[in-house]
Amino acid sequence: MKTLVIIPAYNEEEAIVHTVTTLTQTCPGIDYVVINDGSRDRTSRICREHGYPVIDLPVNLGLAGAFQTGVRYALEQDYDRVLQFDADGQHDPRYIPDMEAEMTRTGCDIVIGSRFCDQKKPVTARMLGSRMLTVAIRITAGKRIADPTSGMRMYNRDMIRLFARNINFGPEPDTVSFLVSRGASVREVQVQMHQRFAGTSYLNAGRSARYMLHMFVSIFLIQFFRKRQLN
Repeated sequence: MKTLVIIPAYNEEEAIVHTVTTLTQTCPGIDYVVINDGSRDRTSRICREHGYPVIDLPVNLGLAGAFQTGVRYALEQDYDRVLQFDADGQHDPRYIPDMEAEMTRTGCDIVIGSRFCDQKKPVTARMLGSRMLTVAIRITAGKRIADPTSGMRMYNRDMIRLFARNINFGPEPDTVSFLVSRGASVREVQVQMHQRFAGTSYLNAGRSARYMLHMFVSIFLIQFFRKRQLN
């Protein structure tokens, strides 16, 4: 079973070496690819100077477009699983074997690296949004996902095909909810995440609020208008 770690990167010149080094030292021999999402800084040059496998996108496509590029590459190269992995150092690669083992043991379609399998969510405005997404997915898809906003997600080969062939499938909670409603199975594995290693997050308070609103609208309304017969 071959796993490809997909690392979408946009202006991550300060963090990318730390992220890749931590990944390869923790999981020696693991396959990965950096998707340089139209960065305006030295992300691409640094990757090439260090000999990292990198795919350069000519313009910034956002997370969905960058991830789909990696998924299409994984499909062409005949990988069995892909892992969505942040370039900013927040995701901890020591949990990758646990996620692979869970997928192998259960035969599930998606494994989420969850911060809240056996830990309670803190009472913050951001976590309130996460709680509300958990409820929304439970209502629409019939599945409780403790950490729906976790970006550390592993997908099996069936999911790889779906993401590669459906342009409107982004690696976000609304797509996970939609896939679950169509029969995909999801498991969660307890992980811990770190603070961003360097740089500034795109998601400030205003953007976070808009993101949550977009997810709610998509989960409750837009997903019902999605193509019902998946390829």
